[in-house]
Amino acid sequence: MAVEMGPEMMFEFLYNLPGQFEGCLKMDFSKVSGLKKEYANIVVTGLGGSAIGGDILRCYCQSRLRIPMVVNRDYVLPRFVGPDSLVLAVSYSGNTEETLSAYEDAREKGASIIAFTTGGKLAEMAALDSNPVITIPGGLVPRAATGYLFAPLVLVLERLGLVSGASEDLKETVTVLTQLREEIEPGREEDSNRARFIASQLYQRIPVIWGCSSTSEVAAMRWKGQINENAKAPAYFNVFPELNHNEIVGFEVPEDLVKKLAVIILRDPDDHGRITKRIEITKDILQGKVSSVAEVEARGNSFLAKTYSLIYVGDYASVYLAELYGINPTPVQVIDYLKARMAE
Repeated sequence: MAVEMGPEMMFEFLYNLPGQFEGCLKMDFSKVSGLKKEYANIVVTGLGGSAIGGDILRCYCQSRLRIPMVVNRDYVLPRFVGPDSLVLAVSYSGNTEETLSAYEDAREKGASIIAFTTGGKLAEMAALDSNPVITIPGGLVPRAATGYLFAPLVLVLERLGLVSGASEDLKETVTVLTQLREEIEPGREEDSNRARFIASQLYQRIPVIWGCSSTSEVAAMRWKGQINENAKAPAYFNVFPELNHNEIVGFEVPEDLVKKLAVIILRDPDDHGRITKRIEITKDILQGKVSSVAEVEARGNSFLAKTYSLIYVGDYASVYLAELYGINPTPVQVIDYLKARMAE
């Protein structure tokens, strides 16, 4: 069931994101120590707000993990999952039907399983199977709990010896976000608030968010989802260099609709040099075709700090966009309706 709250509560949740990381750093993960072994692959299974943490983890581990990791958004797991697999089942409510089904599939395949949830059926199933349950705080909507839905995953992998340095990266993320929120919180007006400015660029436009493979890809995905859920508006995302091989051609017709597009490019100091050149050329190509092109620069040194700095601006911008449309960002009535119909 959706948490009932007004727009001011969503701002409070955003403001408290650094605190989510701080809380996770204090959590006890000793219960997973018994699962320390050699794995052939890792699968994070979840949907929506409960899956974005898996995407951040996947990108974070891309250059750190020696085994494959995938994010599963389905009722069943990939066929390769077996006794040498580690499955991280993530459901904020604990009642996501696709995740419950995937959990059962993991159990049947003999995989090692860790559940991450506030409770619900997932916690019950995992407890009955004597699988570790990492209990995260409740009282939020899943998309506002991204700290709780990511940090425990990476800290568990650190505990299992699969990655290193995650705790220090999370500490830097807290520092970066604590500084950044003073610049983008509601008390700051548009002329000194990057998130408000971005929202004004997106108002009455169709947002197109572009990131870069290996750096800002997952942040672009998050921007798209947050605009959908908070502002109740369409939004689309893609990544360099792939978009230069297809999407960039699609800005010719119909001219009146192309003029309604507002492009946001997420930048990272670690973007490949050739990507940087592609971005500049692409901006020249778009000149005069779309409504606007704006850029958002990542902050910090670690992948996590930079990724979450981009995500944080997008989170705030999506709620400011909801304000401009006169919409309460919290309810997701269409999703609630769909779930109710599925339960019939």
